[in-house]
Amino acid sequence: MKLLIQRVSTASVEVDREIVSSIKQGILAFVGFDKHDSVENLESMADKLLNFKTFNDEKGKISKSLFETNHQLLIVPQVTLSVGTKKGTKPSFSEAAEPQVGLQLFQEFTQIFKEKKFKYEIGRFGSDMSVNIVNDGPVTFWFEN
Repeated sequence: MKLLIQRVSTASVEVDREIVSSIKQGILAFVGFDKHDSVENLESMADKLLNFKTFNDEKGKISKSLFETNHQLLIVPQVTLSVGTKKGTKPSFSEAAEPQVGLQLFQEFTQIFKEKKFKYEIGRFGSDMSVNIVNDGPVTFWFEN
């Protein structure tokens, strides 16, 4: 599983020129699933996302988490995070989860936030999305498990 998070002032997702989700200040999380991923990985990555220090405190130091600030969260599925780029000039999707498995993992990943009663928005799995971002910082972090 791969997770790329960006601290944002605003972010939104459009599908077919219609905004399907949007947030104000918070975290935009792009998530990609590899073929070896399983539901066991999801809980720890969700906890990392909620508790990782991403926001500034009163002194301007990055020392507050999404959970501590209660800012907003937008989770966007992105299969290209799992693409191989080491060889040649063409992306290799051989390590990415099959679409049905990816969809199931995405649904289970977002369900964790629902169970934790943390409000979130999502992108549309399998759709051609336009993601509009206003980075805050910019502050970007990469996670893999």
